[in-house]
Parts: sequence; structure tokens; C-alpha cells
Amino acid sequence: VVENPDLQDSIKPQKVEFRSLNFNSTLHWQPGRAREARDTVYFVQYKVYGQSTWQNKDDCWGIQNHVCDLTNETSDIQEPYYGRVRAASAGIYSDWSLSCRFTPWRETVIGPPMVTVVHSNKSITLKLQAPRSPYKRKRGSKIPMTNYYDLLYQVFIINNLLDEQHRVLVYEGKDKVIKIEDLRPGVSYCIVAKTYVPMLDRSSAYSSRQCTVL
Repeated sequence: VVENPDLQDSIKPQKVEFRSLNFNSTLHWQPGRAREARDTVYFVQYKVYGQSTWQNKDDCWGIQNHVCDLTNETSDIQEPYYGRVRAASAGIYSDWSLSCRFTPWRETVIGPPMVTVVHSNKSITLKLQAPRSPYKRKRGSKIPMTNYYDLLYQVFIINNLLDEQHRVLVYEGKDKVIKIEDLRPGVSYCIVAKTYVPMLDRSSAYSSRQCTVL
């Protein structure tokens, strides 16, 4: 291997980090200080905290992207993992750049629920569906995030379209079907919902708005 410490150092990947949504977990990094040469390629390895040997991620071996999907490699969601990346350019290899420790169960971002709205003349019925993980049951359906967490749904009503921020919490709990009654006919109501994990004191983003006129 040709030694060129300046180039080695300048192509070393920066800001290696895991990002995770509903256990879809990817490793991201930024190119080194050198304006990236066209032929720069990256190599990714991962391991469980406490293991001595690093595993190569074959799909991310000699790639040009700055992202690598490690969803399957981090499927034991209570385990802490590390990822690391090195770069190569013109026959020169950088040192490895290490991510922070990543524990999927603790750190994944949980998405909002899917909301379906059915209205009658004075009430709205909502159907809520938990976000799904990428992991499958034996029969092939994706396992919902409610299998991994004690999730609550928070449902908000926006009945003043001029004031988006004026959201009123109308329900918090685990029910998947919720009825909101005593609403005024002819008024436009919009519903947004979040998932909330009490144990981690974390909320998802809001779901997309579902609006209806009674």
C-alpha cells in the first residue's frame, strides 16, 4: 500500500452516524476534507459492542455512496452496535472512522400512525394504524412497532384552519378506533396524530393532516 499521510488523512470519512426510522437503520457519512476525487470508494464494517471482530458489509464494500443500509445487521434491537467506514482513492486507504454506539431500541425514531377518517353527521371515527418495522413475521407480514414498545396514540383536532398551531388533544391511549362526537355540522375539522412512547418520553412527528367537513 502506498503511504501518503496527507492524502490518507484528507480522504478519511467524516461524521459517521447511524440514522434510524422504525428500525430502518442506515449508516451515513460525509466525504473527507479533500474535495472528493471521482474514484473515491468506501468500505463499511459493523460489529456488536463487545465483540472483537468487525464484519464486512458486502453490499457496501467499495461503494461510491455515502450511505449504507444496516437494517438486517442491527435486527437484535436491544444490542448496541458500531459502524465504521474507510475510504480509498488512487490506491491510498484512509484510517477507519467510527460511529457512536447505536442501540436501535433506544435510538430509532418512531414514525406517526396512519390515520383514516370516516365521518357521519355529528361525529368522526378515526382508524389508527401503528407504523411497521422492516422485520417480518413467519407469514411474511411486517411486525408493527407496537410489538416492540408500549405505544400510545395522541390524536389532535385542528378546528380553526387559520391557526395551524391550535391543536387540541382529544384522545390519548391505545385504541385503534376512536370516535369523536358532538361536533358541529358544516365545520371543517382536521385531524393529526402522533405515537408516544411513555417509557422513553418520546413522541413521533405529526401524521399528515386528514380533513373532513361534517
